Amino acid sequence: METKLGAGPCALAEEPQASEKLADRPSRSPKVLLTSICRPLGPAHGDAPSVGYEVLHGQVTRAQGIFSPRSVNFTYGLDYIAANLDAPAVVLQYPSHRELIRELKKGPDYVGVSFNLVLFHHMKEVVALVRKHAPRAKIVLGGYGTVLDDATLAPYGDYFCRGEGVAFFRALLNEPPRPMPYDHPLVRLNLKVFSVPMHRTGVIFAGLGCPHGCDFCCTSYYFKRRHIRLLPTGDDIFRVVERYLEVDPHMSMAILDEDFLLAKDRATRMRELVLARGTPLSIFAFASVKALSRFTPQELLETGVDGVWVGYEGKRSGYSKQQGTPIEELIPELRSHGITVLSSMMLGFEYQTPEIIREEMAEFLALRPTYAQFLIYGPTPGTPFYERVMREGRFRPDMVADPERYYRNCDGFTSMVVHPTMKPGEIEALQRECFDTDFRVNGPSILRSVEVWFQGWKRYHASRSSYMRAKAERWAEEIRRAFPLFRVAKRSGPTPEVAARLEAEIRISLGPPSLGQRVLSWLAPAAAAWTGFTLRHDLLQHPKLVRRAYRTTPWALRSGELGSLRVSMERAFHNTLVRIEGALDRASARRLAAGIRAHLHNNDADVKVVVAEGTRAKLQDLRLLAQELAPLRHRISISVPSTPETWTYLESA
Repeated sequence: METKLGAGPCALAEEPQASEKLADRPSRSPKVLLTSICRPLGPAHGDAPSVGYEVLHGQVTRAQGIFSPRSVNFTYGLDYIAANLDAPAVVLQYPSHRELIRELKKGPDYVGVSFNLVLFHHMKEVVALVRKHAPRAKIVLGGYGTVLDDATLAPYGDYFCRGEGVAFFRALLNEPPRPMPYDHPLVRLNLKVFSVPMHRTGVIFAGLGCPHGCDFCCTSYYFKRRHIRLLPTGDDIFRVVERYLEVDPHMSMAILDEDFLLAKDRATRMRELVLARGTPLSIFAFASVKALSRFTPQELLETGVDGVWVGYEGKRSGYSKQQGTPIEELIPELRSHGITVLSSMMLGFEYQTPEIIREEMAEFLALRPTYAQFLIYGPTPGTPFYERVMREGRFRPDMVADPERYYRNCDGFTSMVVHPTMKPGEIEALQRECFDTDFRVNGPSILRSVEVWFQGWKRYHASRSSYMRAKAERWAEEIRRAFPLFRVAKRSGPTPEVAARLEAEIRISLGPPSLGQRVLSWLAPAAAAWTGFTLRHDLLQHPKLVRRAYRTTPWALRSGELGSLRVSMERAFHNTLVRIEGALDRASARRLAAGIRAHLHNNDADVKVVVAEGTRAKLQDLRLLAQELAPLRHRISISVPSTPETWTYLESA
């Protein structure tokens, strides 16, 4: 085979690797373009069954139709890298071909393309556009698609970014190393239910890699079973938490780390800080049975964690991460304390037959996980399972004959291995049966979430702990906001009696819905019907381009010193937080205003300026700052200090 399906990936690179000499790089400050693959994506456009923009809708709640919560997942690592370079950089998230070409014509020196194995064919399209419209640019391939060997990737890239991306790119650009923790951009997910925005989730990049080494896990072996702490301590994580809370005091958060709770020192310190602050948090984290077994449910809640993703896998899968409290006890215990559980079961282990799969599915669903995922046990290059399948000659012959067909279907929804007792189509049909049964038996996941929150409220609303009482009140607020869901769930859901019973119990405990909630309840069926229409006709299913520029103009807003004024900037997709302290004078007022204006040019972003206590400023300099920002004042919010009082001028300016 020309692309060597059986070849392992090359050693994971900590330094740039390519045939080109580093001396061939441009001597001036290089321009960097980082991009995801192009839209449109999805099965309707020739992709594998689960491919799209959304993990939940594509891989977890895929059978739940209008009840599926919707949230676009971007390639956030691109913004993380761009935020930590010195060179000017532009990030594109899901551009169209036309939008990508427009950016390529600006002449970037380096174009980074992030892709997964299942998106290999889309990567080739992007590379072809780069070669045509920016022929002098060097192409850097990154993401989990680079598990492929150098010979396979060589026609498409000049450099292959494997491992941690910030260190790689800084070395590639001859920038000095930067110690961890890196600058952390503020990135958020926007969740919709029935096409209506519900809440925002701030993403915390805490770590890469996983030491458990499950034989199918690309993440473990991509990072050589090492865990890289992007945020080394609990204090580092909590600082990011506080930054998100400054933007939105009610924001939920998700910690991206393969097994966050495994580093107990970090989680324990995080708990101390959360309790000291006293603000009830809502954090979703990835965890293992092994790590979860080291904490009580209340300790998890006091760490801010009220949602976890934990692997169920198979009853006889035997992975080390499953050691600890039996999962048959763990999931119900977490639920009873108000902790939502997303759990994943796998199909296609050698010991499984259709009967065993249905038996395991029944036992799994009896635990009532809030969200349930079902994936087919599949081989990814670089993992022990892949090597074993190749060694034993168990790869499907059609996949071996056509490697790009294998790449395109490497999504957990295609059976690729010759199984002892089941045909590929049989396994795939059983997977669909699992998703359908989960929805039919346990109902919509969004309704299950409300049920779990209510269990938490009942347990803790009269707790002796002030933190847990405050957490119960936060659950109560979320539950009240969910009243419109019940009307649709009783009319169109698979478990109307469960919805009616839960609603009645909540009314007794928390009181009837408010007038506003009753109005929204009457409107909810129309919103649900509109959602169903858009799903059936593939309308509004593709995100718009998100373009972010970093350090691309002389007046670019950036962290540093403007004379005696210290500026600290933290980026998000639509909001930027700017902290200032020291002393504002006429020159720094002009520079600060120019940076904010440049930052808001040609986009729909907003800026929040937080002025530290004691920051000095004369009234005439504040007038100048207000005058310079006046045309964009509707997009700028300013949090002024209590002292000195001169800053209060900006509140009315």
